[in-house]
Amino acid sequence: MQERNALEDQLTAIARIERELDDQLMMIELGEAEKDQKVIGDAEEALKKLKAELARREMEALLSGEADPFDSYLEVHAGAGGTESQDWAGMLFRMYTRWAEQHGYKVEMLEESQGEGAGIKSATIQVKGRNAYGWLKTEAGVHRLVRISPFDSNARRHTSFASVAVFPVVDDRIKIDISEADVRVDTMRSQGAGGQHVNKTESAVRLTHIPTGVAVVCQAERSQHKNKATAWNMLRARLYDIELKKREEKAAADNAAKTDIGWGHQIRSYVLQPYQMVKDLRTGVTSPTPSDVLDGDLDRFMEATLAQKAFGGGPEQVEDVD
Repeated sequence: MQERNALEDQLTAIARIERELDDQLMMIELGEAEKDQKVIGDAEEALKKLKAELARREMEALLSGEADPFDSYLEVHAGAGGTESQDWAGMLFRMYTRWAEQHGYKVEMLEESQGEGAGIKSATIQVKGRNAYGWLKTEAGVHRLVRISPFDSNARRHTSFASVAVFPVVDDRIKIDISEADVRVDTMRSQGAGGQHVNKTESAVRLTHIPTGVAVVCQAERSQHKNKATAWNMLRARLYDIELKKREEKAAADNAAKTDIGWGHQIRSYVLQPYQMVKDLRTGVTSPTPSDVLDGDLDRFMEATLAQKAFGGGPEQVEDVD
């Protein structure tokens, strides 16, 4: 039913756009015949809005992957560097939360490990809504920040790294068989705010899939059983995502979709000092306003990455930023 509703929405939108296009072109012809500049101007403004909507619909058409319509898990992990990298991971985490909220997605916190001085060591959220995975999958990789460190008394410039992992929430239509003998279950005390019960009982659960080394953690609930059930869903989703990317690589040789993220293979650089710029190292797309990007303005980067994957080709000699 979800797929049917989505298709009906697309077909209805196409028919409406065609009607409005014909109507506005007719209004322009009438305005020219009557020499009425107001009618012509109103019709041209309507056509500009129609063009923008058509561009959005065109981007949505690129979300045709098997798992693109699904909800998404998103993980942020701080790199080496202590407080500086943990603060950067916290900034990234806030950026994706803001992006999701601005686009009408629901965000559910699943796990968060606070940093020692600031920010976070790691965090996991579930983003709920149609095409959540399709959009967020473009953000998987290593993100680099260059700035004057607020934690350095000598005001020196620091470079920090954090990694983002994205994988789809697997629904009931997809069966992932995992042998319990291949999974190690660890329980621990939850971290952060939550009251005496959360902090004094071992309600948090970590599952480790021994053959692949994939590990997931959930501490969102007070109940260990609920956290364990959610962790199993996360583990199935991670293994499904790995298999999905293997099939994509075999079919399309899509190197950008690899799950192993090396610290030397950052996808985007965010420079706050000595100048202001965000540059995507895959597509060459830039933004002179990092503050807007860190507030969730990510659409231009996501759309460019989707288009590059759909139509092929790479960035034209994109240089990294210092």
